[in-house]
Amino acid sequence: MKILFVATKVPWPPFDGGRLLLRETLVALDAAGHSTTLVAPVATSAERERAESERPPGCRLRLVIAKPANTFSAYLRARALDLPLSISRHSLPAVRREVAFALAEERFDVVHVEQLQALAQSADAADRGVPVVLRAQNVESDLWHATARRFEGWRSRWIEREAERLAAWEGGAIASADAAVAISTLDADRLRDLARITENEGSHPTPRSPSERARVRYAPAPYPVTQPQAESPLHGSPAVVVLGSGGWPPNREGAAWFAREAWPVVHASLPDSTLHLFGQSVDVPAGFRQGIEIHPSPAASVEAFAPGSILVVPLRVASGIRMKILEAWSRGVPVVATPEAAAGLDAHDGREILLARDPKTFARAISRLAREPELASTMVAHGRARLIETHEPTRATRELIAVYSDVLHRRVPQAAS
Repeated sequence: MKILFVATKVPWPPFDGGRLLLRETLVALDAAGHSTTLVAPVATSAERERAESERPPGCRLRLVIAKPANTFSAYLRARALDLPLSISRHSLPAVRREVAFALAEERFDVVHVEQLQALAQSADAADRGVPVVLRAQNVESDLWHATARRFEGWRSRWIEREAERLAAWEGGAIASADAAVAISTLDADRLRDLARITENEGSHPTPRSPSERARVRYAPAPYPVTQPQAESPLHGSPAVVVLGSGGWPPNREGAAWFAREAWPVVHASLPDSTLHLFGQSVDVPAGFRQGIEIHPSPAASVEAFAPGSILVVPLRVASGIRMKILEAWSRGVPVVATPEAAAGLDAHDGREILLARDPKTFARAISRLAREPELASTMVAHGRARLIETHEPTRATRELIAVYSDVLHRRVPQAAS
């Protein structure tokens, strides 16, 4: 099968969950014998060269140098065209042109759109009779709704209004695609609801017919069952790691909350512990810096998964699944996370993961893992069993391929103009 991928970013290096998911998908499809072509923006020629050096053998790249619009320009465009701000910011004409060129030059069986923001770049697929599969890594509007609840006054009201606009767009996008894919059953149910209730007007995507609405399928994220840990341990007994792209606001907010509110309680109970913040430019007040080391985003994610370490995922706003939890299981590192961060993974407290919501419960969970190494080993074993059952690449990718096959068989081929 020949698949054209359209994305908002390249997956190399995979320093955030979205890139990691895209990388593992391309690798798994390559291993299954399918041909992929990726169209995505890059910021520099150096980024393009790195992507070329790390792509799977069966994946071709058509990368264009382009950047998302700045917030002010995106806001003006959003208001002029009645678009959600997130959609306006990532609408890149250069990427859309490259997608059109690719579709004109060869025939693809399906266009895979990675994330809601990339859908506008794929409009030419419908004109050429190529089915479109939209994979939603999360429910974007729910993230905005949850963020609004963390503010007060005009900020909360503005974010809430933007969330409603995004929900209408999201529902229309789900309904307009030949199929949509969610990476958790929770998200699949939520996206079906959005597609059913959305009235599509104006510039929003329009569904083809009632029978095409709400084709949302669940296909789990692929991830290797076993990977190595870092060669050297991190400082601290235990070493506690918070890993995430600082470019995503929920990551920044969660890391800042943990460093300022939870870490002093953890460090008081474990004086020899060290908190390692990877990829987070968290402004930690002087009185809260004891036992904290700040690292840049790792060149390779394995650097953050050191022997004897504990991964903490303190997100308080989340959707989709956390790829870093899958990576922790694969690399043999136990995980403590908020219920929001663990949602969608079908992981059970005390079995594959320890759940914590406030400073005291985080301190208890981390202390328990530090003092009960057998618990950490058992949790990792259960986590790997979950990987085998749900996320093993061959098994997980089979579900995504089934979606491609289904839309391909349902769509009546049309001659390219």
